[in-house]
Amino acid sequence: MSLYEKLFLEGEKKKVFILLDPDKVDDEKVSQILSKYEDEEKVVGFLVGSSLLVRSDIQDFVKKLKGKTRKPVILFPGSHCQVVEGADAILFLSLLSGRNPQYLIDEQVRMAPLVKSYGIEPIPTAYLLFDSGKTTTVEFVTGTRPLPGDKVDLAVAHALAAEYLGFKLLYLEAGSGALNPVPGEIVRSIKENVKIPVIVGGGLNSKEKIINAFDSGADFVVIGNKLEEDPEFLRRIYG
Repeated sequence: MSLYEKLFLEGEKKKVFILLDPDKVDDEKVSQILSKYEDEEKVVGFLVGSSLLVRSDIQDFVKKLKGKTRKPVILFPGSHCQVVEGADAILFLSLLSGRNPQYLIDEQVRMAPLVKSYGIEPIPTAYLLFDSGKTTTVEFVTGTRPLPGDKVDLAVAHALAAEYLGFKLLYLEAGSGALNPVPGEIVRSIKENVKIPVIVGGGLNSKEKIINAFDSGADFVVIGNKLEEDPEFLRRIYG
């Protein structure tokens, strides 16, 4: 059974991925987070990636992380430069909400031989960026406009296109440190129209926002920035 099947099809839903940004968390912070969530059943794995990536030792970062956790380590790359050996899988992303060919296909062509060479399981993932109330790093770096949060039909059309193109996963993103998460109405309408699993990330910095994401239909949520600031955050939610 592939990791995709195990995590996203056969496994329980309403679970959490923790996003570790190598630019923002050092070894001490990673160890601190692992000590709190390694045995937490609600946390199903760790995503590793950055919109920018200033540090050059992401390979070492992944290796150390793999040595400390039994949970899956999945690459969440902002570019082909973040594809390294040792991860269990990679969210093979295409930024379908934008029209910049670099992030629709160019980066993927550069990534593909590396993914093949390293033997990493690719998970074809449609990445949809939504307006969050401020300009996020991913919006600036990719040079793309996010989908408006009040255009439900437009969001659903993009999600359906992703499913019809054969993507296996939808990632609805508000952006790191977003003021507002992806609106519940957007999540709900997309879930009513597609069959593939849905991940929601960005701006989920309170218990209420996480609950709303799940109640709206999210299969998984991603928590990153909030844990960097407050490592106890999820423990207070899940006990």
